Amino acid sequence: MPEIRIVQRVVSLQPSITVTLRDLGLLQHLAACTKYCLDLCPELKEQRIAVVDDSWSADAGQILASRPDLVVASVPYRMESLAEIMKAGVPCLCLAPKTLDDVFHDLLHIARIMGAEHRGLALVGRLEQGIDAVRRRTRELDKPLVYSEEWGKPLIVSQSWVAELVEAAGGKFLGEPGRQIITEEVAAADPDVVIAAWCGAGDRVPLEKIAARTGWEQTNAVRSGRVYCINDEFLNTPASTLLDGLKALCAAIHPEKFEVARGLRQIGTRVHSAQEAS
Repeated sequence: MPEIRIVQRVVSLQPSITVTLRDLGLLQHLAACTKYCLDLCPELKEQRIAVVDDSWSADAGQILASRPDLVVASVPYRMESLAEIMKAGVPCLCLAPKTLDDVFHDLLHIARIMGAEHRGLALVGRLEQGIDAVRRRTRELDKPLVYSEEWGKPLIVSQSWVAELVEAAGGKFLGEPGRQIITEEVAAADPDVVIAAWCGAGDRVPLEKIAARTGWEQTNAVRSGRVYCINDEFLNTPASTLLDGLKALCAAIHPEKFEVARGLRQIGTRVHSAQEAS
C-alpha cells in the first residue's frame, strides 16, 4: 500500500478554515492565512505567520512561497481566484457549504485529512448540541418574521445556514437564502426583525440608512427599533463561530427570553471597537 502522507503545512484562504484548525488544536500546522483570520485568531499575530490573499483574490506566488502540503479554501470564490489556486499546483481542498449539515461535514473532512477525526467528531457534536439546545428553548415561542441580509447594494438575503439558525432561534426567515431581493418586496412582507450581517463589514453596517430605505419606515421592525447588525464573522463564517451568531440571533429575535449577546448591535447604538467587542 502507498504510504499515507500526514499534512504538515496548511495554507488557509478563509477565516472558517483557520478557526476550524484552532478548534481542532492544529494551528501549529498553519503555514499561512489571510489578514481576516488574524481578527478571529489573534494569537496568530504573535507567531508572525505569513499572510496571503483570501480565496476571493488568491495569488499563486503567495501560496507557493509558504511551501504548503495543502491549501484549504472556502466560499466566497471568483473564477480568477480559483485559477490562481489551481496554478499553484499544490493539493487543494475547496469547500462550498450551503447548509449547516454541509458545514459540519466540512469540519469533519478537515479533521480527517489532518489525522484528527476524533477531535472533529467532538467539535461537530458540540455544535449540534448547542444548536439543538436553542431549538428546545424556542420551540413553543412565537415566530417573528426575520429579514436577514448579507449585502446591502444590491440586497442579498443571507445564506441557507443563516436561515436555519434564524429558525433555530425562534424566527421565520424571509426570502430565499442567497438570492437578491428588492426593497419593495421586503417592505411588503413587513418583517418584525431586520438583521444586517454584511460580508467584510464586521459590525460597521449603517443601520440608520437601512431603516431609511423606501417604505421600510412603516415596517414593524423599524417602528419598534428592532433593526440590528450582527458581526459578519459570526454569521458568514461557516465554522464554530456560528454559535456566536446563533446567540446574537436569539437576543435579537426573542430579547425577552435571551440575554444581550456579543456581536449584536441595535439601531441607535454606537459601533464598538474590536477590543470592546471581545
